Amino acid sequence: MPEKSEATIRQAASGDITAFEEIYRTWSGYVYNVILRIVGYREDADEVTQEVFLTVYRQLKYFRFQSSFKTWVYRVAVNAALNRVKKTSKERSQMVAYDENLTPVAAEPEAEKRAQQEYLEQKAKDILDKLNPDQRACVVLRNIEGLSYQEIAAALKININTVRTRLLRARETLLRLKDGGLNYEM
Repeated sequence: MPEKSEATIRQAASGDITAFEEIYRTWSGYVYNVILRIVGYREDADEVTQEVFLTVYRQLKYFRFQSSFKTWVYRVAVNAALNRVKKTSKERSQMVAYDENLTPVAAEPEAEKRAQQEYLEQKAKDILDKLNPDQRACVVLRNIEGLSYQEIAAALKININTVRTRLLRARETLLRLKDGGLNYEM
């Protein structure tokens, strides 16, 4: 993920909307992808991404460059995503059947390619849903976003050994799933 210059961040923190728009354009895709992998639903990911950038906009003046901006943005995004998962987990089981019935069938020439992509995304989502939210956050940051253990620890404000433990437990869970017929490698 590209790092924004300190000058751009300071300009945005002082209220420069153009600088903040530059930050948003640079980071919104990354933030959305992290959130989507944690919450699992596009509608929720859209809402949480908006919440994250509202938070970033409001709190940017307090950013002191003691960590990288990347780590700070990830921390805000992951915390918001985990809060959404905790808030909506009970409601999801009832909504899944309803949502599956509303999924439209693509009628475009690339429908097969799109269907395959949707299948793979759903399979990844199903796999990530088998993990608890804390493990899911670590797996997303490590295996999808490519953060180091140290960066994950900083983003989640946890000990590096906790990161290792969560990833180990996630791997153990995924290995059990693999033995049960679901194939996934970390």
